[in-house]
Amino acid sequence: MTGHLTDDYKDIIDMPHHEPEHHPRMTMWNRAAQFAPFAALTGYDAAIKETARQTDTFMELDDCDTDRLNSQMSELMPIIHTHPDIEIVYFQPDSHKAGGSYQSMTGALKIIDEVEHLLILTDGRTIPIANIVNIQRIL
Repeated sequence: MTGHLTDDYKDIIDMPHHEPEHHPRMTMWNRAAQFAPFAALTGYDAAIKETARQTDTFMELDDCDTDRLNSQMSELMPIIHTHPDIEIVYFQPDSHKAGGSYQSMTGALKIIDEVEHLLILTDGRTIPIANIVNIQRIL
């Protein structure tokens, strides 16, 4: 019976595979994607990645560090009208989970707002003074 099936297709068995003229062949990747399972849990992968993302813990400054930071700010006060270039290291809280990360920023100092407790740069960026761990003038 097997020989009989071969005989049924004898006229087409050696013919070349049909190639479409008006559109390119689909890649193996795209063909496989047609049969990929439906992603029923939309956003699940993003939630897993967010949970795995690491954050730093804010380290409270000790008295010695607080005194050093106050001294650095005091040195800037008399020259603030010159908009000195500074480098600031500060803690940026994470908007999605506990903790955050330590960042470094440079810019020209515009004002130290002691009422709002903000450091304001000439380009409009602001940093809460409580989040600053180091500030120094760039010469």
